[in-house]
Amino acid sequence: MGNILNDSKAAAVRPNLILSICCLSLLLVGMDVTIVNVAMPAIQRDLHASLSGLQWIVDSYTLVVASLLMFSGAMSDRFGRRRVFQIGLVLFISGSLLCSLAHGIGQLTAFRALQGLGASMLNPVALSIIANVFPAPRDRARAVGIWGAVAGISLALGPLIGGALTESVGWRAIFWINVPIGLAAVALAARFIPESKAARARALDPLGQLLVFTGLASLCGALIEGSQRGWSSPWIVALFATAAISAVGFLTYEPICKEPLLDLRFFRSVPFSSATLLAVSAFSSFAGFLFLNALYLQQVRGLSAVHTGLYTLPLAISMTICAPLSGRLVGTYGPRPSLLAAGTGFLISTWLLTGLSAHTSLAVLLAAYALFGVGLGMVNPAITNNAVAGMPLSQAGVAAAIASTSRQVGAALGVAVAGTVAAVSQRAGVDFARGTHPIWWAMTGCGAVVWLVGWISTSRWALASVERTRHLLGEAAR
Repeated sequence: MGNILNDSKAAAVRPNLILSICCLSLLLVGMDVTIVNVAMPAIQRDLHASLSGLQWIVDSYTLVVASLLMFSGAMSDRFGRRRVFQIGLVLFISGSLLCSLAHGIGQLTAFRALQGLGASMLNPVALSIIANVFPAPRDRARAVGIWGAVAGISLALGPLIGGALTESVGWRAIFWINVPIGLAAVALAARFIPESKAARARALDPLGQLLVFTGLASLCGALIEGSQRGWSSPWIVALFATAAISAVGFLTYEPICKEPLLDLRFFRSVPFSSATLLAVSAFSSFAGFLFLNALYLQQVRGLSAVHTGLYTLPLAISMTICAPLSGRLVGTYGPRPSLLAAGTGFLISTWLLTGLSAHTSLAVLLAAYALFGVGLGMVNPAITNNAVAGMPLSQAGVAAAIASTSRQVGAALGVAVAGTVAAVSQRAGVDFARGTHPIWWAMTGCGAVVWLVGWISTSRWALASVERTRHLLGEAAR
């Protein structure tokens, strides 16, 4: 229902193979999110970058992804999911090659944005393909669980592979690894994924898209540059004002737009709304966690890049174990057990780091990393499930895009805030480890939010809101 012919054939032919191909693109993008963090000190030394320059390397990617995910979903509905998926892979591979050739922070930041453009065409489009080749709710829940598990595993592998490549070959090698994986995904997609489009493609919303990009870019720019330029400088004040005006404009314009970029009625579904809040809370913590720990382990503890990757091994192991476990739990018992476990893991992990110093014991660090991996591994499949299950099937692609957008928004804000707080502390004469304490307390609060939202979003009241929202959107419950 709601799609042109070919996806229904795919469901009868090789849905599991299609799921595997889509997960390959997720592996590519997921690893790239975390693989860069371990290489940050090496990039800083080689390209003579400031702390704000390192923040832009991460946020130029996440900002483009966050801003264009929903637009890319609309483009795939209109012009073909496989076509947009393949274009995204080619752009991502091209951006990766250019990143490996960059000779300055400006170049690397620009090429990371190109990577982000490609990445924006991958995950939500792939998840839309998955949702439509698995039409049965139980099969779709299992597929989404596997998807979430691969997301967790890919994020866990990044620091390990990044550390090994940076130490043995150099930081440029972290971008080379994307090329063979990307080329394999392009070839497999051309061979096995049938083309599909929405029976009625959504209209484009260029004004809404512009307001989203302007608002996010202005907010993150103000947060990153504020500590250096001065919070009261005209430039920073103008950026904050632009972000606020963009937000008000978006909330005012979207309800009156005939076919908006984001239908605000979606948020009347409590599980769907909770997916957005969960994604921002979890991934702002995760991005800040990786950014700060890579700098802490190498600059404060004096570890090499490969040893930094090995220190995060408990995080990778626990995430690798918990991600597929959470996928099975979500498919069998719903998202509540996974979300409660995730909130507990986040909360205890970040609380352990609120007293971080240059002499924090290895046992405390490894325990914190392992518990954080539990939190992220358990939360990711639940986020995707809440987003997709909280919407009618015809809106699965949009729901997945919004959930992915929320993850990227959280990641961008996490790096912007974490790096800025650390920079302010250093300028005030506070050592790096102590300067991160306010961030760990903020992340502890995010863990509490995940726990509470996990309980509330699975209540009878929340589930009843799903049916009301489906009927409001003009589609009966599945």
